[in-house]
Amino acid sequence: MKNKFSDQLFSTAGLFTLSIRLVLGWTYFSAFWRRLVLDNKLIPEEAGYIGEKFNHFLPNALGIKPLIEFLVSHPDALQASMIAFTVIEAIVGGLVMLGLFSRLMGIGVFSLAMGILLGSGWLGTTCLDEWQIGVLGIAGGFTLFLTGSGMFSVDDMLIRKEAPLTRKKWFQWLGSGVLPIRHLEKFVLCCSLLIFGLTLYTNQYFHGGVFGTLHNKSVKPKIEISDASFVNSQLKFQVYRTEGADVYGSFLIGIQVLNAENRLVFEMNADALSTFDERKIHNYYVAKVKTGKHSMIIPLGAKADLTLDIPADRLAKTDRYTLKLIDISGAEWRSTIANN
Repeated sequence: MKNKFSDQLFSTAGLFTLSIRLVLGWTYFSAFWRRLVLDNKLIPEEAGYIGEKFNHFLPNALGIKPLIEFLVSHPDALQASMIAFTVIEAIVGGLVMLGLFSRLMGIGVFSLAMGILLGSGWLGTTCLDEWQIGVLGIAGGFTLFLTGSGMFSVDDMLIRKEAPLTRKKWFQWLGSGVLPIRHLEKFVLCCSLLIFGLTLYTNQYFHGGVFGTLHNKSVKPKIEISDASFVNSQLKFQVYRTEGADVYGSFLIGIQVLNAENRLVFEMNADALSTFDERKIHNYYVAKVKTGKHSMIIPLGAKADLTLDIPADRLAKTDRYTLKLIDISGAEWRSTIANN
């Protein structure tokens, strides 16, 4: 299947995308470089573990939330996936910069960028950081698939030396040269419009960036409280941090129980929370709720069950109570407590 465009035109187009190829290639290869060469971020027990950062994507991911939740709930599978993902990024990024099997690597860039977009497109404290990386990576990967590589690439060197593999039909699809699509202009237009539509949809879904009210879920911490109930003289409830900066925890400095008249009947202050019995924290994911020097720390994406011992003489079975959590920023979250 041939189109009306020449070898020279594709070679020139491949040359013109050289800067895109080098920058995109380094963007993905540098992930491997940072995680294994400059520092080892694939060790679960150490600070900076990439799996915990992956956990940050969970609360507002689009379409792939069940996959992320499965991985962060199964540490061994998560570590294996992070290693595999890092190796794939290294291969794709390295071969993109070299210009070897350029169209196949363009598909690789497209796929990696799609994962970034769907998983973390909602993150970004000052700009729409991860969303921009995702959509630009998708557009860049598609462009590399179209153009292949021109001068200053391994593909081009193999073509000029008439290497046997360059005469295979599959090389035009996976390497460089004329892309064998009969109506190429229609293909480019349709795919470009789909990518643009994906850009607008995710911009609106994650940030309200097309119409309505803009929002940024990465600015202020938000904690969801569920299943709050008294069991004898214990208060049990679940916390789940769903919003806020991924590089900065929510620092819980107060837990209060209020009666129907909004009077305080029980309180744990910052000092008490910093020495909270960690045996009474049941974490679900690799991002863990834990005690800190001056507070209880709740990272983005962390979910845990907490158990508090409350003196029985402070509670009346006939009364109604409210649980209040207080963040160091001044933010507060409330939930009604069920009296079992």
